[in-house]
Amino acid sequence: MRLMYGRMFQDALDGEHGLPRTRLAELERRFRAVQAEVRERRGSGEYGFYGLASQDDVVRQIRTFAEGVGQAYDHVLVLGIGGSALGTKALLGALRPPAWNELSDEARDFFPRLTILDNVDPTSVGPALRRIDPRRVLVNVISKSGGTAETMAQYLVIRAWLEQALGTAATRHLVFTTDPARGALRELAARESIATLDVPPGVGGRYSVLSPVGLLPAALVGIDIAGLVSGAGRAVERADAEELRANPPALYAALHWAADAQLGARVHVLMPYTDRLREFAEWYRQLWAESLGKRLDRRGAPVFAGPTPVGAVGATDQHSQVQLFMEGPFDKVVSFVTVDRLGEDVPIPARPELPPDLAYLPGHTLGELLHAEYAATAAALARMGRMSVTLRLAELSAASVGEAIMFFQLATGYAGAWYGVDPFDQPGVELAKRLTYAAMGRPGFTPETTRAPADEADAV
Repeated sequence: MRLMYGRMFQDALDGEHGLPRTRLAELERRFRAVQAEVRERRGSGEYGFYGLASQDDVVRQIRTFAEGVGQAYDHVLVLGIGGSALGTKALLGALRPPAWNELSDEARDFFPRLTILDNVDPTSVGPALRRIDPRRVLVNVISKSGGTAETMAQYLVIRAWLEQALGTAATRHLVFTTDPARGALRELAARESIATLDVPPGVGGRYSVLSPVGLLPAALVGIDIAGLVSGAGRAVERADAEELRANPPALYAALHWAADAQLGARVHVLMPYTDRLREFAEWYRQLWAESLGKRLDRRGAPVFAGPTPVGAVGATDQHSQVQLFMEGPFDKVVSFVTVDRLGEDVPIPARPELPPDLAYLPGHTLGELLHAEYAATAAALARMGRMSVTLRLAELSAASVGEAIMFFQLATGYAGAWYGVDPFDQPGVELAKRLTYAAMGRPGFTPETTRAPADEADAV
């Protein structure tokens, strides 16, 4: 993977907008302190996701399960939300053929179908249960705390559905991925002898895709999880560099922070040029938003910091969002993601009745057109004074995707240091959880003590 970052600077844009080239030297001088802070906090256990780059025992354990018990099922149903689901969706989209669940058994090499329920919307849950055969499904319930309201509500619904069809055998169709020592799921698993996998204690949900949270579903559908982990290891090795320009995730974080702090570029767009990374952009949005959007800095002072991440897909969003990126406010940095070898291409055929205005298309391929669209969009944005970087992947393999996942997690950790915030907590989310508990009548959370302003009076 290569990071191309020249179009962050004025001399590669219109000469007026973007960062001055001298800013890079300033960032390099400050990086020593940033790297020292990250290493110190990593030593104290804050940056636990670094350990996901080396977990041979976990990979062997998951492979054994997936190749043994896991192959007794023809459908995997994942229950989770946020970091317990988005990463798995990204892996499925990037590393399995499109429309995976619609393929025949032979086309899937007899690996199971995979359904991920990441919401409590009954119009999604109900149809899923009517579509899946409970006798042939393995249900993976994922919640580190074991008390996530949405996931546990899903679990109660699915558990009743399983028991209606299977009776006491329902527990053989369950596997829990949760905290290794505590929580409601851990208690249920111990009481009913349900299979479990551990979420490492120092790894938060949005950093957990390369833990059993994402590795188990990935292995069950035939993704090379050892490759994912080895690719992550490559990213961690590069992040050990002392020089900013030799450390891609740290450089990515520094440039985005500088664009925000100096130029007010508070909207950070991730725009892969392949449909297969559409869900990857969704995963990135949670990682960047929940990690960096904070009311307080590490000293407890109000800062109301945080860029707004946006997902886009090329070339689709050239016909929707790019007009805004091109001519709207100078408040954005666009991160393009390109793939050199997509693994498949389709030639554009000629036709005798083709009008002259379309004669340039035949003789090329859709892949060539897609790359030309990226190059033209990046160049046009630069000409209009709009900052961008490009992450260039050689291919979409388990190793390259694992490296890209770890790259963004490392960049997020570094960005926390640049912004001066804790990239591993989410206090704003916790308030909404407490209000939900109150609304649902959970003991200890009453509307009188956690009341939110009602808006019924201002409705039409």
